[in-house]
Amino acid sequence: MKANKLTAIAILLAALFFATPKAKAQVNAQVLYDFGSDREFVTLTLEMFKQDKWGNTYFFVDHDFNYDQHVKGSPNLAPGGSYFEIARCLNFWQNSAIKNLSLQVEYNGGITKSYPINNAWLVGVDYFIHSKDFKNTLNLKALYKNIQEKDSDVPMQLTAVWAMNDLFGVKGLKFDGFADFWWETHAVDFREDGTCDTKKTVFITEPQLWYNVGQHFGCDNLSLGGEVELSNNFGSTGGFKCRPCLGVKWDF
Repeated sequence: MKANKLTAIAILLAALFFATPKAKAQVNAQVLYDFGSDREFVTLTLEMFKQDKWGNTYFFVDHDFNYDQHVKGSPNLAPGGSYFEIARCLNFWQNSAIKNLSLQVEYNGGITKSYPINNAWLVGVDYFIHSKDFKNTLNLKALYKNIQEKDSDVPMQLTAVWAMNDLFGVKGLKFDGFADFWWETHAVDFREDGTCDTKKTVFITEPQLWYNVGQHFGCDNLSLGGEVELSNNFGSTGGFKCRPCLGVKWDF
């Protein structure tokens, strides 16, 4: 019965995600090298955002090319980790006094070289704040979060997503990113004797800074920059981590 309910939820969310009016999508690919001492590999990110008359859709997919971190002796030359998020904001009242408030449904899940990332289903509200010219935007989200086979003291996630275009008046300089905080009882810092620690909250933020270098030679699609991942009790690592990344971005 439990599996049937999850299947029904998945079908409903798929209908909400894809049965939407056609609109132009913003799509980009990012190739980033992670300098974190526990990472030191390349990640490819494919990202899409699309607005339409019913709201908007957002998703991204990460592929980690960490061949050297596969199980010793493994012949695999495939990505060592993949992660996927897709979110749909529903807003049928875009001409009303509450036009900046949307309902949101979301799915997260993936797998790493050593363990799966359990399916997570989220539902809640999104509030949109913007400057008059829409160059600076901020989305604040409060979401109920259910992670399969995981316990949580508070089944919630709080999220902020921001974007600042032409930062400091510099054309093509963009500062964007997100910050997530949620409650999840999970094991971290596994030791050789089989013991580990347990944490109950997770925080992660990934501020990015990009400069559109292509504008100077007729290729507006190309940007250089990077991000810094700041996290606490994220994944299987306990405590605070800082992982800087540098790379390129191509806007399609």
